Amino acid sequence: MYLLENPVLQRELLVNLRMNRGFVLMLVYQALLAVIVYVAWPPVEVLDLSAPSEDARKLVDLFFLGQYLLASLMAPSFAAGAITGEKERKTYEMLLASPLRPGAIVLGKLIASLAYIAVLIFASLPIVMLCLPLGGVSPYEVFAAYLGLIVSVITFGAIGIACSSYFQRTAASLVVSYLVILPLALGGILFWYLTRTWGEFRLVMTVTVLPGVAAAICLGLFVNTSARLLHPPDVGSEGNDVVNLEDDAQRVVGLVIQRDQLPDKLFAPAKRETLLEDGANPVYDKEIRSELFSQGTLMLRVVIQVSMLLAIVLMPPTLYIWPRLVPWYITYVLIFNMLVGPVFSAGSVTSERERQTLDLLLTTAITPWQILSGKLRAGLRVSSVLTLFLLWPLLLACIMVSSYWDNLRAVAAFTLIVLLTCLTTAMVALFCSVLMRKTSMSLMTAYLLITLLFCAPLAADFFARTFQVRPPIRRVIAATQVASPFFATFQVPRYRELLELSERERQVDTRSWKWLFYYAGFTGVLAAALLWAITGLFRTRWRVAL
Repeated sequence: MYLLENPVLQRELLVNLRMNRGFVLMLVYQALLAVIVYVAWPPVEVLDLSAPSEDARKLVDLFFLGQYLLASLMAPSFAAGAITGEKERKTYEMLLASPLRPGAIVLGKLIASLAYIAVLIFASLPIVMLCLPLGGVSPYEVFAAYLGLIVSVITFGAIGIACSSYFQRTAASLVVSYLVILPLALGGILFWYLTRTWGEFRLVMTVTVLPGVAAAICLGLFVNTSARLLHPPDVGSEGNDVVNLEDDAQRVVGLVIQRDQLPDKLFAPAKRETLLEDGANPVYDKEIRSELFSQGTLMLRVVIQVSMLLAIVLMPPTLYIWPRLVPWYITYVLIFNMLVGPVFSAGSVTSERERQTLDLLLTTAITPWQILSGKLRAGLRVSSVLTLFLLWPLLLACIMVSSYWDNLRAVAAFTLIVLLTCLTTAMVALFCSVLMRKTSMSLMTAYLLITLLFCAPLAADFFARTFQVRPPIRRVIAATQVASPFFATFQVPRYRELLELSERERQVDTRSWKWLFYYAGFTGVLAAALLWAITGLFRTRWRVAL
């Protein structure tokens, strides 16, 4: 019932492994890994295999870190919608009413959601085996790396399944899963990188400690998720399409959102009790007051509490003890917006299609521009306010730490970068919402495009510097970094710091205000292009058809 005769597992495996996009994804995944190995292969004609190769170790480490990060990002995308998908398809109650045990349902969902990732991981073995003859890496280290990769992916999948049992929509489950998993994944990458010279210690920790900790986490999440399915608190999907926020606020434990008080009403204004003003945008008013929080505030409360907890850990070293590390705190704020920003815009149009209300909306006197601008403003308002909540420690540091008094321009530049990033994530998410048919696909596509836009140039530059790629290619890669807010953040000059540098150090320092203007210009062009494309697609795909 749990494995051999589990209908949930059989059905999910058939659906997931037979999709055309699965074969395309495997082709792209393997081709990308092969290109990385090919480009980073030592350029010498004759290899001395008798001596350990430092390039080989760098190549294998980069190979596994890249694969670990990709698998960590892919695991929630498959697992976070395992149970919420049943709720969205209105089949959740029928599944619970079946003779299947809750543990069998959870185990079947978990194995099926991670089976495709396991296929991708094992399919990369032939490529990594090509690196072993270069020396410097033992087969035991390869075994330990794959063991750590598989154990981590299983743990991340269990987290995604657990989050999926708590929420009604895949979008909410996905963002909370990423918010929990991303710090764990970054911690794993940091551990692997810092222990690169301690091969035996890393091997022992990966083979003994990591599996034990992962097993404990997975067992606890499995028991908790099975218990929720045995006594489900969210049955009656037809009656839970809209949540009474007043009753929801009375039942919650911990953070409570007061929609009639500051600062909560900045991102969650209370429901309207009066008539709409003349000339107001009804779509914006509906989205910001009702639609975005129609499923309750659980996801929002979890996001606020987790983000603030992580901010408290990062604030002392990056803002107060060593102010020169402030770009790292801004990086955390940007990553938070990358995770949270698309959630409030990726379902703007797809939710109307899923509820089959888009045609009704288009037959009203509201113009396409009012519809799109209202949805964009609502999503951008919520994501921007939540993101700016994490910037108040920086403003507090400007008052308490004297070194910021000479760097107010830098603080203003950091704030501008964060605001521009909020605009980019909202625009990309709305663009995906216009193109896609389902909110889950829209959100995943938005995450993919934003990650490629913000992180791919930095990864390519790191790869080019590590493996001495030819100068013409490096110049092209360097030019693409204008799209990354992370690069713009670390290029902001800090005058007090520059004054303390010697003349020679100032000549070597490459930071300049020009990168901020380049990033602002690129963001403006991208936003204008996406807005033009969205308006055009909206008119041609629906308005003309009517």
